[in-house]
Amino acid sequence: MGHGQSDMTPQQAAAALAWLAEMGADEIVGEMAIDRFEAVAVVPIPLPQRTPGPAVESIAPARREMGSGLHLPSGQARRWDDGIGRTAAECHTLEDITAALSVFEACPLKKTATNLCFADGNPAAHVMLIGEAPGREEDIAGKPFVGRSGQLLDRMLAAIGLSRAALEPEKSVFITNTIFWRPPGNRDPTEAETAMCLPFLLRAIEIQQPKFIMCVGKIPSQRLLATTVGILKLRGRWREFNVGGRNIALLPTLHPAYLLRRPADKRYAWHDLLMLRQALDAH
Repeated sequence: MGHGQSDMTPQQAAAALAWLAEMGADEIVGEMAIDRFEAVAVVPIPLPQRTPGPAVESIAPARREMGSGLHLPSGQARRWDDGIGRTAAECHTLEDITAALSVFEACPLKKTATNLCFADGNPAAHVMLIGEAPGREEDIAGKPFVGRSGQLLDRMLAAIGLSRAALEPEKSVFITNTIFWRPPGNRDPTEAETAMCLPFLLRAIEIQQPKFIMCVGKIPSQRLLATTVGILKLRGRWREFNVGGRNIALLPTLHPAYLLRRPADKRYAWHDLLMLRQALDAH
């Protein structure tokens, strides 16, 4: 082949492009190179001035403080950055959290992601779903669970009478993530990346005040319960999660992406969904 030509077949070229897109190389580059891993200075996050909301209740003394007003789940071994904790604590609405994250530069994932992917659904919902991290479709749309996994999740929720589009709090869900920017290649987020997002997730739980939390997948279940136990052992049992002085019933379950790979395990997820439906009916 001459210079500039390729010996790839059209099918091979299409497969190579699909692989590059899956790895996160899904945009046309500019004329000049940009070092997106260059260190940037972290500047204070400007937040709207507002009358402070009600004080966050203190929680058990055994919990580790994180900034002002926020606390980690018991058992967390790492001391999170006080500055990030204070920034999260200064958010009094979900809109404040979105505004804070939109100018948040400390997390390196933001440099390689296309969009912030914080939340979707009804903020007044009785159920909060917490996923792992955005994938390619979520990164493009800026909303959690919109790809194949999200379509399966919507069908699963519909089977027990729930929808992210429902207006009634008892019939709707509010969906957020443990990580708010897509990790390159859909890899698992690191502990440091989770640490930077966790204060905002905890603050979102305090503000949204769900009656029930369902952790969808390994990452949110392990991070909120401060454990390394696998999701197959964690799922199927209600746990008590304390944040901001409130005890919230938390149920780990399997991620839809896992179910797409292992359809035979859908029976476990269906069992978990029925547990959630029963809890909602008894509330």
